[in-house]
Amino acid sequence: MSQATKVTVLGAGALGAAMATRLAETGHQVRLWNRTPGKARRVAERTAGITAVEGLGDAVSGAAVVITVLRDGQAVAAVMSDAVTLLGDRAVWVQASTVGPQSAGELAALAREHGVAHLDAPVSGSTDPARHGKLVWIVAGPDDVLARARPVLDDLGSSVLHVGTGVEGSAVKLAVNAWMTASTVVMSDVLALCDALGVDHSTLVETLDAGSLRMPYELQKIDAMDDHLYTPGFAVQLALKDIDLAAATATTPSPVFHVVQDRLNATVAAGHGDDDLAAVDYVRNPPPPAA
Repeated sequence: MSQATKVTVLGAGALGAAMATRLAETGHQVRLWNRTPGKARRVAERTAGITAVEGLGDAVSGAAVVITVLRDGQAVAAVMSDAVTLLGDRAVWVQASTVGPQSAGELAALAREHGVAHLDAPVSGSTDPARHGKLVWIVAGPDDVLARARPVLDDLGSSVLHVGTGVEGSAVKLAVNAWMTASTVVMSDVLALCDALGVDHSTLVETLDAGSLRMPYELQKIDAMDDHLYTPGFAVQLALKDIDLAAATATTPSPVFHVVQDRLNATVAAGHGDDDLAAVDYVRNPPPPAA
Protein backbone atom coordinates (compact mmCIF):
# COMPACT_ATOMS: atom_id res chain seq x y z
CA MET A 1 0.00 0.00 0.00
CA SER A 2 1.17 3.52 -0.77
CA GLN A 3 0.85 6.41 1.69
CA ALA A 4 -2.78 7.01 2.72
CA THR A 5 -4.34 9.99 0.94
CA LYS A 6 -7.66 11.83 1.05
CA VAL A 7 -9.23 10.92 -2.29
CA THR A 8 -12.52 11.96 -3.86
CA VAL A 9 -14.06 9.92 -6.66
CA LEU A 10 -16.65 11.79 -8.69
CA GLY A 11 -18.81 9.16 -10.39
CA ALA A 12 -20.18 5.98 -8.84
CA GLY A 13 -20.73 3.98 -12.00
CA ALA A 14 -19.13 0.56 -12.38
CA LEU A 15 -15.57 1.85 -12.77
CA GLY A 16 -15.84 4.67 -10.24
CA ALA A 17 -17.32 2.32 -7.65
CA ALA A 18 -14.56 -0.22 -8.25
CA MET A 19 -11.89 2.47 -7.92
CA ALA A 20 -13.39 3.79 -4.69
CA THR A 21 -13.60 0.30 -3.22
CA ARG A 22 -10.00 -0.53 -4.08
CA LEU A 23 -8.75 2.77 -2.66
CA ALA A 24 -10.63 2.23 0.60
CA GLU A 25 -9.25 -1.30 0.89
CA THR A 26 -5.70 0.01 0.46
CA GLY A 27 -6.13 2.47 3.30
CA HIS A 28 -7.06 5.75 1.62
CA GLN A 29 -9.77 8.03 2.98
CA VAL A 30 -12.35 7.96 0.20
CA ARG A 31 -15.31 10.21 -0.50
CA LEU A 32 -17.63 9.11 -3.28
CA TRP A 33 -20.04 11.45 -5.08
CA ASN A 34 -22.55 10.78 -7.82
CA ARG A 35 -25.14 12.91 -9.56
CA THR A 36 -27.65 10.29 -8.38
CA PRO A 37 -26.78 10.13 -4.66
CA GLY A 38 -28.34 6.73 -4.03
CA LYS A 39 -25.77 5.03 -6.24
CA ALA A 40 -22.89 6.37 -4.13
CA ARG A 41 -24.67 5.42 -0.91
CA ARG A 42 -25.10 1.83 -2.01
CA VAL A 43 -21.37 1.53 -2.71
CA ALA A 44 -20.49 3.08 0.67
CA GLU A 45 -22.84 0.71 2.49
CA ARG A 46 -20.89 -2.25 1.09
CA THR A 47 -17.39 -1.01 1.85
CA ALA A 48 -15.83 0.36 5.02
CA GLY A 49 -13.71 3.44 4.42
CA ILE A 50 -15.95 5.00 1.75
CA THR A 51 -18.10 8.00 2.67
CA ALA A 52 -20.93 8.84 0.29
CA VAL A 53 -21.27 12.62 0.02
CA GLU A 54 -24.21 14.42 -1.57
CA GLY A 55 -22.83 17.96 -1.78
CA LEU A 56 -20.20 18.53 -4.45
CA GLY A 57 -18.38 21.05 -2.28
CA ASP A 58 -18.28 18.64 0.65
CA ALA A 59 -16.99 15.93 -1.67
CA VAL A 60 -13.94 17.79 -2.98
CA SER A 61 -13.07 19.99 0.00
CA GLY A 62 -9.71 18.99 1.49
CA ALA A 63 -9.07 16.21 -1.04
CA ALA A 64 -5.48 15.68 -2.16
CA VAL A 65 -6.62 13.86 -5.31
CA VAL A 66 -9.96 14.21 -7.12
CA ILE A 67 -10.69 11.57 -9.76
CA THR A 68 -13.43 12.17 -12.31
CA VAL A 69 -14.96 8.95 -13.67
CA LEU A 70 -18.03 10.16 -15.54
CA ARG A 71 -19.75 9.18 -18.75
CA ASP A 72 -18.38 11.75 -21.22
CA GLY A 73 -16.79 15.15 -21.63
CA GLN A 74 -20.06 17.00 -21.29
CA ALA A 75 -20.76 15.34 -17.94
CA VAL A 76 -17.26 16.06 -16.66
CA ALA A 77 -17.47 19.71 -17.72
CA ALA A 78 -20.87 20.14 -16.06
CA VAL A 79 -19.57 18.78 -12.74
CA MET A 80 -16.09 20.31 -12.74
CA SER A 81 -17.18 23.80 -13.82
CA ASP A 82 -18.47 24.08 -10.24
CA ALA A 83 -16.04 21.78 -8.43
CA VAL A 84 -12.85 23.26 -9.90
CA THR A 85 -13.37 26.45 -7.88
CA LEU A 86 -13.61 24.44 -4.65
CA LEU A 87 -10.37 22.46 -4.87
CA GLY A 88 -7.52 23.16 -2.49
CA ASP A 89 -4.23 24.68 -3.63
CA ARG A 90 -2.40 21.33 -3.52
CA ALA A 91 -5.18 19.19 -4.96
CA VAL A 92 -4.60 17.20 -8.15
CA TRP A 93 -7.50 16.63 -10.55
CA VAL A 94 -7.06 13.23 -12.21
CA GLN A 95 -9.37 13.24 -15.23
CA ALA A 96 -9.93 9.51 -15.86
CA SER A 97 -13.11 9.62 -17.97
CA THR A 98 -12.92 8.63 -21.64
CA VAL A 99 -13.71 11.92 -23.36
CA GLY A 100 -11.49 12.10 -26.48
CA PRO A 101 -8.76 14.66 -27.10
CA GLN A 102 -11.00 17.62 -27.99
CA SER A 103 -12.98 17.50 -24.75
CA ALA A 104 -9.81 16.64 -22.86
CA GLY A 105 -8.26 19.87 -24.14
CA GLU A 106 -11.27 21.87 -22.97
CA LEU A 107 -11.10 20.28 -19.52
CA ALA A 108 -7.35 20.93 -19.28
CA ALA A 109 -8.02 24.58 -20.18
CA LEU A 110 -10.63 24.75 -17.40
CA ALA A 111 -8.02 23.50 -14.92
CA ARG A 112 -5.43 26.03 -16.14
CA GLU A 113 -7.94 28.88 -15.92
CA HIS A 114 -8.43 28.16 -12.23
CA GLY A 115 -4.82 27.25 -11.41
CA VAL A 116 -5.63 23.62 -10.64
CA ALA A 117 -3.05 20.85 -11.08
CA HIS A 118 -4.45 18.45 -13.67
CA LEU A 119 -3.65 15.10 -15.26
CA ASP A 120 -5.27 13.79 -18.42
CA ALA A 121 -5.32 10.20 -17.18
CA PRO A 122 -7.77 7.67 -18.61
CA VAL A 123 -7.19 4.00 -17.90
CA SER A 124 -6.98 0.77 -19.83
CA GLY A 125 -8.99 -1.81 -17.93
CA SER A 126 -12.46 -2.05 -16.46
CA THR A 127 -14.06 -3.02 -13.15
CA ASP A 128 -12.19 -6.23 -12.35
CA PRO A 129 -8.71 -4.75 -12.94
CA ALA A 130 -9.74 -1.70 -10.90
CA ARG A 131 -10.82 -3.87 -7.98
CA HIS A 132 -7.48 -5.69 -7.98
CA GLY A 133 -5.17 -2.74 -8.64
CA LYS A 134 -4.37 -3.85 -12.19
CA LEU A 135 -5.43 -0.85 -14.25
CA VAL A 136 -3.02 0.65 -16.76
CA TRP A 137 -2.89 4.42 -16.40
CA ILE A 138 -2.36 6.41 -19.62
CA VAL A 139 -1.23 9.74 -18.24
CA ALA A 140 -0.40 13.11 -19.77
CA GLY A 141 0.68 16.00 -17.59
CA PRO A 142 3.64 17.58 -15.79
CA ASP A 143 6.12 15.33 -13.97
CA ASP A 144 5.66 17.05 -10.63
CA VAL A 145 1.87 16.75 -10.74
CA LEU A 146 2.14 13.07 -11.63
CA ALA A 147 4.48 12.55 -8.68
CA ARG A 148 1.91 14.05 -6.30
CA ALA A 149 -0.85 11.76 -7.57
CA ARG A 150 1.37 8.69 -7.87
CA PRO A 151 0.51 7.04 -4.50
CA VAL A 152 -3.14 6.88 -5.56
CA LEU A 153 -2.44 5.79 -9.13
CA ASP A 154 -0.10 3.03 -7.93
CA ASP A 155 -2.74 1.55 -5.63
CA LEU A 156 -5.20 1.36 -8.54
CA GLY A 157 -2.87 0.30 -11.32
CA SER A 158 -0.15 -2.16 -12.23
CA SER A 159 1.57 0.43 -14.43
CA VAL A 160 1.59 4.14 -15.16
CA LEU A 161 2.45 5.11 -18.73
CA HIS A 162 3.48 8.77 -18.96
CA VAL A 163 2.71 9.54 -22.60
CA GLY A 164 2.94 13.32 -22.79
CA THR A 165 2.35 16.67 -21.16
CA GLY A 166 -0.93 17.71 -22.80
CA VAL A 167 -3.93 15.50 -23.63
CA GLU A 168 -2.07 12.61 -25.22
CA GLY A 169 -3.60 10.25 -22.63
CA SER A 170 -7.08 10.79 -24.03
CA ALA A 171 -5.83 10.32 -27.59
CA VAL A 172 -4.19 7.00 -26.75
CA LYS A 173 -7.25 5.85 -24.79
CA LEU A 174 -9.61 6.54 -27.69
CA ALA A 175 -7.42 4.42 -29.98
CA VAL A 176 -7.26 1.62 -27.39
CA ASN A 177 -11.04 1.56 -26.96
CA ALA A 178 -11.62 1.57 -30.71
CA TRP A 179 -9.33 -1.45 -31.06
CA MET A 180 -10.93 -3.25 -28.11
CA THR A 181 -14.47 -2.67 -29.34
CA ALA A 182 -13.80 -3.56 -32.97
CA SER A 183 -11.89 -6.71 -32.02
CA THR A 184 -14.76 -7.89 -29.81
CA VAL A 185 -17.25 -7.51 -32.67
CA VAL A 186 -14.85 -9.36 -34.98
CA MET A 187 -14.45 -12.15 -32.41
CA SER A 188 -18.21 -12.69 -32.43
CA ASP A 189 -18.11 -13.03 -36.22
CA VAL A 190 -15.12 -15.38 -36.01
CA LEU A 191 -17.13 -17.64 -33.69
CA ALA A 192 -19.87 -17.69 -36.32
CA LEU A 193 -17.24 -18.71 -38.89
CA CYS A 194 -16.04 -21.49 -36.56
CA ASP A 195 -19.60 -22.79 -36.35
CA ALA A 196 -19.92 -22.77 -40.12
CA LEU A 197 -16.60 -24.63 -40.46
CA GLY A 198 -17.28 -27.11 -37.69
CA VAL A 199 -14.38 -25.79 -35.59
CA ASP A 200 -14.87 -26.15 -31.85
CA HIS A 201 -14.44 -22.88 -30.01
CA SER A 202 -12.06 -24.51 -27.53
CA THR A 203 -9.80 -25.48 -30.42
CA LEU A 204 -9.72 -21.86 -31.58
CA VAL A 205 -8.82 -20.74 -28.05
CA GLU A 206 -6.10 -23.38 -27.71
CA THR A 207 -4.57 -22.44 -31.06
CA LEU A 208 -4.58 -18.71 -30.39
CA ASP A 209 -3.34 -19.20 -26.84
CA ALA A 210 -0.33 -21.20 -28.03
CA GLY A 211 1.22 -18.53 -30.22
CA SER A 212 1.86 -14.89 -30.93
CA LEU A 213 -1.79 -14.22 -31.83
CA ARG A 214 -2.82 -14.68 -28.20
CA MET A 215 -5.12 -11.84 -27.08
CA PRO A 216 -6.12 -12.44 -23.44
CA TYR A 217 -8.98 -9.93 -23.51
CA GLU A 218 -10.65 -11.51 -26.53
CA LEU A 219 -10.06 -15.05 -25.28
CA GLN A 220 -12.00 -14.08 -22.15
CA LYS A 221 -14.79 -12.73 -24.34
CA ILE A 222 -15.14 -16.12 -26.07
CA ASP A 223 -16.09 -17.71 -22.76
CA ALA A 224 -18.49 -14.88 -21.96
CA MET A 225 -20.11 -15.14 -25.39
CA ASP A 226 -20.46 -18.93 -25.27
CA ASP A 227 -21.92 -18.83 -21.75
CA HIS A 228 -24.13 -15.78 -22.44
CA LEU A 229 -22.59 -14.05 -19.41
CA TYR A 230 -22.78 -10.32 -19.95
CA THR A 231 -22.08 -8.89 -16.50
CA PRO A 232 -20.38 -5.52 -17.12
CA GLY A 233 -17.15 -4.88 -17.30
CA PHE A 234 -17.40 -2.41 -20.11
CA ALA A 235 -20.98 -1.65 -21.05
CA VAL A 236 -22.13 -1.72 -24.67
CA GLN A 237 -23.54 1.82 -24.47
CA LEU A 238 -20.16 3.14 -23.31
CA ALA A 239 -18.40 1.28 -26.13
CA LEU A 240 -20.87 2.84 -28.56
CA LYS A 241 -20.15 6.29 -27.14
CA ASP A 242 -16.43 5.75 -27.68
CA ILE A 243 -16.67 4.26 -31.17
CA ASP A 244 -18.94 7.16 -32.19
CA LEU A 245 -16.26 9.51 -30.89
CA ALA A 246 -13.54 7.61 -32.75
CA ALA A 247 -15.51 7.69 -36.00
CA ALA A 248 -16.10 11.43 -35.63
CA THR A 249 -12.44 12.09 -34.83
CA ALA A 250 -10.87 10.06 -37.66
CA THR A 251 -9.75 12.23 -40.57
CA THR A 252 -10.52 9.43 -43.04
CA PRO A 253 -13.94 7.72 -42.88
CA SER A 254 -13.60 4.18 -41.53
CA PRO A 255 -15.92 1.49 -42.93
CA VAL A 256 -14.90 -0.73 -39.99
CA PHE A 257 -16.04 1.83 -37.43
CA HIS A 258 -19.39 2.15 -39.19
CA VAL A 259 -19.92 -1.63 -39.14
CA VAL A 260 -19.03 -1.71 -35.44
CA GLN A 261 -21.44 1.16 -34.76
CA ASP A 262 -24.24 -0.77 -36.49
CA ARG A 263 -23.58 -3.88 -34.37
CA LEU A 264 -23.50 -1.92 -31.15
CA ASN A 265 -26.68 -0.07 -32.03
CA ALA A 266 -28.36 -3.41 -32.76
CA THR A 267 -27.17 -4.74 -29.41
CA VAL A 268 -28.58 -1.71 -27.60
CA ALA A 269 -31.87 -2.11 -29.49
CA ALA A 270 -31.98 -5.74 -28.31
CA GLY A 271 -31.97 -4.50 -24.70
CA HIS A 272 -28.31 -5.06 -23.85
CA GLY A 273 -27.00 -1.49 -23.66
CA ASP A 274 -26.05 -1.83 -19.99
CA ASP A 275 -24.50 -5.28 -20.43
CA ASP A 276 -20.87 -6.10 -21.10
CA LEU A 277 -19.42 -5.64 -24.56
CA ALA A 278 -19.54 -9.42 -25.00
CA ALA A 279 -23.29 -8.99 -25.50
CA VAL A 280 -22.62 -7.99 -29.12
CA ASP A 281 -22.68 -11.74 -29.65
CA TYR A 282 -26.32 -11.89 -28.52
CA VAL A 283 -27.44 -10.54 -31.91
CA ARG A 284 -25.66 -13.47 -33.58
CA ASN A 285 -26.22 -16.12 -30.91
CA PRO A 286 -29.18 -15.55 -28.55
CA PRO A 287 -29.41 -18.03 -25.65
CA PRO A 288 -31.85 -20.93 -25.97
CA PRO A 289 -35.28 -20.44 -24.42
CA ALA A 290 -35.53 -21.35 -20.75
CA ALA A 291 -36.98 -24.80 -20.19
